[in-house]
Amino acid sequence: MQIINIINKEQLNNFTEAQKHSQFLQAWQWGEFHKKVSGKVFRLGVEDGGELVAVATIIKKILPMGKFYFYCPRGLMVKLEVRGKKLAVAELLFNKIQELAKEEGAMFFRFDPTFKLPEINFIIQQTFDVQPSETLILNLTKPEAELLKNMHQKTRYNIRLAKKKGVKIIEIGLDRFDEFWKLMCETSNRDSFRTHGIDYYKEMLKLDHPREFFGGASKNFIKLFFAEYRKKVISAVVVSFFGDTATYMHGASSNEHREAMAPHLLQWHCIKLAKESGYKYYDFYGIDEKKWPGVTRFKKGFAGKTVKYPGTFDFIFDQNWYSIYKMVRKVRRTF
Repeated sequence: MQIINIINKEQLNNFTEAQKHSQFLQAWQWGEFHKKVSGKVFRLGVEDGGELVAVATIIKKILPMGKFYFYCPRGLMVKLEVRGKKLAVAELLFNKIQELAKEEGAMFFRFDPTFKLPEINFIIQQTFDVQPSETLILNLTKPEAELLKNMHQKTRYNIRLAKKKGVKIIEIGLDRFDEFWKLMCETSNRDSFRTHGIDYYKEMLKLDHPREFFGGASKNFIKLFFAEYRKKVISAVVVSFFGDTATYMHGASSNEHREAMAPHLLQWHCIKLAKESGYKYYDFYGIDEKKWPGVTRFKKGFAGKTVKYPGTFDFIFDQNWYSIYKMVRKVRRTF
């Protein structure tokens, strides 16, 4: 086995797309996005007999006082057929990441793998989830009638009600970004959750966006949809389309006209679009009965299978600075 630097988009995406429940956070496009909003990006691979068997897209993230850490969202990714060699794969990658950390001055390496890691000889500890450790995934290979039948009765009713009230679903572009941002802020204030900064969403929505923004056809890695009611935007969702999976990334809704049940019809539109486009799964991306009871209830109304991941972990390079970082983070999370 050997470590390689992946410099080819097709090589990385061909591998990542081929994995079940394809993780868009390990796609080439997501790395390019983070070059703009975060900074340096490393793309490592492990080859075994000339075949790529594991990948890790690593983002260098800035901390206060000139400090840094590495982050690998929904990675490491290891080919299912070589999971028996995952100890050797993990040790090879972690040794390389440790070398990079010394060169770049990173305090720790944060990652949230999709499989349970073997026992390895490094200082690793579990931390707060960055990506949700529990999600809901809908199997789109089932007939549309069966998808509807499996839903909660209230969810089906709300979809029909939104149609009856004349809610209209449209795909939009960056020319209407201000309307999306207004909805995001409204939702954040109402439901008390933190958003990223405005530039984060602007850059994200540029990823493979419609041709009027890039001068040519694209596969649309990210799509933004609005639900309109009485000529007013009352709900929005951002969905990623990658590999075998469409992923519900962000949602927002207005305080007005909640009786129109627009979010239900909007999700159903995205589910049907993903199915019609050949995707096998629709990932609702995060459920938690305690932290997000309302959102979790809404998502579970569409049925689907609960999938659990191990969580988020830190591979620590500088224990002293890491202890200071944890203390500061704990204080910040209390406010």
